[in-house]
This record gives sequence, C-alpha cells and structure tokens, in this order.
Amino acid sequence: MKFFVLASYSSEGAKGVLKTGSGTDRKKMTETMVNELGGKLEAFYFISSCDAYVICELPDAASAAAIALAIKASGMGSITTTVLLEPEEVDKAAKLAVKYRVPGN
Repeated sequence: MKFFVLASYSSEGAKGVLKTGSGTDRKKMTETMVNELGGKLEAFYFISSCDAYVICELPDAASAAAIALAIKASGMGSITTTVLLEPEEVDKAAKLAVKYRVPGN
C-alpha cells in the first residue's frame, strides 16, 4: 500500500531540527523507520513551513498506524496519513456497485 504522509513538527520538533541543523538526518530516520516495517521510502520533502511531505510504501495500514502512534506519542509532531490509490484501483472501484441514499431521503 502506498501512503502520502504530512508530518507537522511541534515547536519543540522544529527546535530539534534547528539544533542539529540536519534535514537529511530526518530523511534518513524516516527511511530507516519505513524500511524496518518492510516498506520503502519513495519521496521526502520539506516545505517552507518546516513540515515534511512523505510518500512511502508500507505492507499494510497497521504499519502506517504504528508510525503515526510513534510520532504522536513523541510529542514532537503529528502526522496525517492518506492512502494513495493507483489508477487501476480507481478503475476497479468505479465498477463496484454501491447503494447510497442521500441524507434526507
């Protein structure tokens, strides 16, 4: 499964990055964390607000949840994780029958 992750540093987390002066250290740590869970880091970028965008492949949603729990428990930041779908997965979804009733009907 592929995931898009937005990591937001707390003020203490940002101070930690400033203290070491090493954005590459954060990338290496992220890559190690993902690899140890059986995944692969595809992209890691900082944005101007000192947050990070990450695209990674992980074996399952539980692995993504484990990363989120570890980061949130550290108190140094928070993350939002979104599952990324391949175009073929959207093709498959479009062929599935879904019964939906709009609110109020």
